[in-house]
Amino acid sequence: MRALLFKAYDNHLEQLTAVAERVCRVLGEAGIEYRVVGGLAVFFHVGSRDPLAARLTKDVDLAVDRADLPRITESVRSLGLEYRHVAGVDMLVDAKAPKARSGIHLLFAGEKVRPSDLEPLPGYCKPTVNDAGISLVSPAELVRMKLISFRQRDKTHIIDMDSVGLITPEIEAGLSEALRDRLEKVRAEERGG
Repeated sequence: MRALLFKAYDNHLEQLTAVAERVCRVLGEAGIEYRVVGGLAVFFHVGSRDPLAARLTKDVDLAVDRADLPRITESVRSLGLEYRHVAGVDMLVDAKAPKARSGIHLLFAGEKVRPSDLEPLPGYCKPTVNDAGISLVSPAELVRMKLISFRQRDKTHIIDMDSVGLITPEIEAGLSEALRDRLEKVRAEERGG
């Protein structure tokens, strides 16, 4: 049973990274700026520090410029993907078997994901490029995004990043007071207080 679980994990990781690599390569070739964000960015950043501390995520999230949406839509057609806006979510899905669950979720740089968010997503900063050539959001901006979203999974990602030293005093100092308060709340909950 354990071997099956490891195989399923490995298969999912391979599929997720292969999709991300293909889409990011096509966007890069088209000169479209993007950043991998969300759980996959956390996975790559944490994994670069401690591979055993990295948790797998279920999907790919990309931050893009809304003005690039027509070019993005055109560029990913060669991969069999198409753009859809469903239930308030912008995504790229398999054109033949569109499923929101396996879609690539698009977030727009400089815009709020949800109206209730404290702040908009950050604009583009200098990316961190991983070994596969994928442009990731920087750790500082990723921490900010996770604190803005602040769902349970985001809190878990904050704990994971903090546990491997990705949240530095410089990153903390760059946060707004409201986001620093959220960071302290996560740390207090993790300490059991």
